[in-house]
Formats: sequence, C-alpha cells, structure tokens
Amino acid sequence: MILKKTVVSLFFLLTVSGLCPVIADQYQISLLTCDPGEEIYSSFGHSGIRVIDLTTGRDMVFNYGTFDFGAPNFVLNFAGGRLDYYLSVSTFDRFIAEYDYFNRSVREQILDLNEQQKLDLIRFLETNYLPENRAYRYDFFFDNCATRVRDAISAVLGDQLVWHDEEQEAVDKSFRELIDEMVYYMTWSDLGIDLALGSRLDRDATPLEEQFLPKYVEGAFSRAEIQGDGPSRPLVKESRAILDFEKPEGSFGAVNPYWIFWVVAIIFTVLTFVGFKKKKLYIGFDVSLFGILGVIGLVMAWLWVYSLIPSTKWNWNILWAFPGHLVLALALLKKTVKPWVLHYLLFALIMADAAVVFWILGWQSFHPSLVPLLLVIILRTNYLYYNLGKFKKVK
Repeated sequence: MILKKTVVSLFFLLTVSGLCPVIADQYQISLLTCDPGEEIYSSFGHSGIRVIDLTTGRDMVFNYGTFDFGAPNFVLNFAGGRLDYYLSVSTFDRFIAEYDYFNRSVREQILDLNEQQKLDLIRFLETNYLPENRAYRYDFFFDNCATRVRDAISAVLGDQLVWHDEEQEAVDKSFRELIDEMVYYMTWSDLGIDLALGSRLDRDATPLEEQFLPKYVEGAFSRAEIQGDGPSRPLVKESRAILDFEKPEGSFGAVNPYWIFWVVAIIFTVLTFVGFKKKKLYIGFDVSLFGILGVIGLVMAWLWVYSLIPSTKWNWNILWAFPGHLVLALALLKKTVKPWVLHYLLFALIMADAAVVFWILGWQSFHPSLVPLLLVIILRTNYLYYNLGKFKKVK
C-alpha cells in the first residue's frame, strides 16, 4: 500500500509539474511601439498592448488611440479639448496591416509577467473595454494612447514595478523640444503647434511626463524592473522588430515658412524704403498684414479662453498676433483716421518689442520662422506711426 501510494503521488506530481509550464505560458503580453507617420495625427507614433492566447492562437491588440473623424464638431472639440478617444480591440493581423501599408516600423517588447500578473492585466483591459468605460477625455500631454498603456501596467503591478528613471540620459527637455523632435521637418505643422500652445510648453518635462510620446514609453519599459514576486527581473524579457522600414531622410520641403517669411520681410523692407523716398504708404500691404495677424490672434484668443487644454493658456504669441490688429486693418482702409489709430500703432509696436523680450528671456519660445515677421511688424508700425498723419487726415 505504501509503495502504491508513493507511485500515485509521484505520478500526480509529475503530471502537475508537466502542466505548470502550459498554464504559465497560456498568455503572452507585449508592448507594441509604432514609428511616426506622415500625417500630423500620426506624427508622434503609437503604442498598443498585444495579447496572445497561446492555447487558442487568439492574437489581439488593445488600442487606446482610436477616435472618430466623423464625430460632430470634430475639429472644434479637438481644439477645445473636448474630444473623446476610446479603447478598441482588433486582431493583430488587422492592426499590423495598416502600418505595413504605410511603411511604418513596429517593434515589440515581450513582457516578463507571471501568470497572475498577466491575468490581472487582461482583466484590467477587458474592464476598460466595457462600453461604459472605453471612452476617455483625450489630453495630448497627459492622457493619450501611450500614457494609458504605461498606466495600465503601473496599475496592475503597483509597487512591484520599478521604472529606474535615474538611468535615463540626463538631458532636460521642455515639452516644446519633445514635440520638435517629432515634427521638426513638418514645418507648417510645427509652426501651427507653436502658435496654438503657450508658455507652459517651455518648462522641462519629468521622465514620467516625457512618456506622452510612445518612443519614451518604449525606453521606460526597457529600463523597468519587476521586484517582489521572486528574483528581480527586467520587465521586458525579449525585444524584436515586427516591421522594419528605413526611415526617410528629413527635409523641410520646397514650400516652408522659413524662406517664405523672409521673402515677406524683404518685400516689406523694400516697400518701406521706396515709400519713404516717394512719400507713399502702400497701405494695402499693411491692411493685408494686420488683417491676417488679427485673424490668427482671434484663433489664439479663442483657444486661450474656450479650450479646456491647459497648454493653450498663457500664449504670448498674442503679443504680436493680437485680435485688435483686425480692427486696425479696417481703420487703415478709411480716408481719414481717428487719433486712436496712431495710439494703437504705438501699442502694437510696444507689444511686438515685448514679444522679442519674452523670447530672449525664455518666458516663451516662439517658432524660429517668426523672426522676419516680428521685424516686419516692428518696421511697419514704426513707419506708419510717424508717417500716417502726413498722408491721411487725422480727426
């Protein structure tokens, strides 16, 4: 009987030990990091969580970066910080086909989670995917497809997850510099972002805050370590490239704001010189200039007041692109000018000078292409202030 019990016990232990690897390897979970695309909405890259059921072959990707272009008032809601993104789930084949089509590289980091951690993460994602939970209020810097992935792992592992941010390269970067890394060669998009977002972008981002960009989440995962459930081990046990395309060389393109704005500056400089010699104002050019600046100022003022995005506040671009410039443009069209116009020209000159001072002191970094425009504003407001009364009646 003793021998029989011993044999049965040994058989049971061997059977259980043989099943354990199967149970432990039921799921494989990994972080997918996708390279940027050519469109502005894809220019910062993307993150997703891949879950493979090794027993059934079911291969799914949880994607927090889904939005609906056809949603009512899409542009206004996006600019106003009122756009909802949501978690979607697709097959891996369908997910990867898009990146293959657009020649965007995709890298995978397989996570070294134990079975319970895998189940907890899957449960977390499935709960997030419930209809009442899947939508969230998108915030480009603090709540997006990359930060959601990072936060999901953090929520499941808790104190067992150690990021080791101290190992990161010690280079302080502002939010604006981090954005410039991704859109530097997309000059018009880069300009638009710098015009729309204010001085809050110019503070240094912490290692955690840098992870609004997928490539920084990828770097954080590669440094992270799991502790407290046995021997410490890296969070990532294996990294590989799923799609690997050669990155195109960056180029400003033939039509970019850098040379266009310098051409504008040269034209206004020549007009001012010729006008001084011939005693003419060429006021039509000023009407166009200040009209455009006024419209830009209205957009920035709308974002400052109406948008829920904190980064659109305290935008000192409004010093040179002021909404009141639109009123100035209309006033310049009249045969006679009111005295306030001369006062306003002095006010506009001072504000443009203040913008330069803010830039030099580092209170806000303006887009480099704006240098010639600032010079034009200073030149023309100064010229009109001293010469407008010579060519038009002031009353």
